[in-house]
Amino acid sequence: MTTADTAPETADQLRTTVCPGCGAVLVATPDADGQHPGASASCWRLFQVTVRGLRDEAAQDLQTAALLQLARDTYDAQHLLPGGPAAAAVRLCLERDRGQDPLAAAALAARVEDAAPRSLQPPARWTTTVADLAADLDVVDLPALVSAWADATWADWAPAAPELRRAADTALTS
Repeated sequence: MTTADTAPETADQLRTTVCPGCGAVLVATPDADGQHPGASASCWRLFQVTVRGLRDEAAQDLQTAALLQLARDTYDAQHLLPGGPAAAAVRLCLERDRGQDPLAAAALAARVEDAAPRSLQPPARWTTTVADLAADLDVVDLPALVSAWADATWADWAPAAPELRRAADTALTS
């Protein structure tokens, strides 16, 4: 046995943080570069690490780029700022409810931003978070996980779905 095996854990090793956006409980990490508004540094870092492969391949492959955009929209829909536009939730509606490709939904950014409701209350609890996604990567492939995460997040937004659908339809027709 080495001293590394028997050394007591320090307080820093045991410290956790709760993400204010999705509620995931994660080991606290130093601030990540380019912190995401509405997310803890640990949650944002986990998301960055989880989708790194997608980011690396997105420029060469449209399917990968669309999957990365779906992952971003799902993450963003769980990390809205209070009182801010629910643009990510509207994009998720476009993708999951209205059948739009994630890249097409992203191309509507200005119209989505204008149409997005600003007073929506996000769900109190998310069925699936990026922490669940990362935990299942060793047994399920990333495209299936991202798709299931997006579906679960859209289902979590069900109480606000009528308002999000109106905003999505406005973005599509304006």
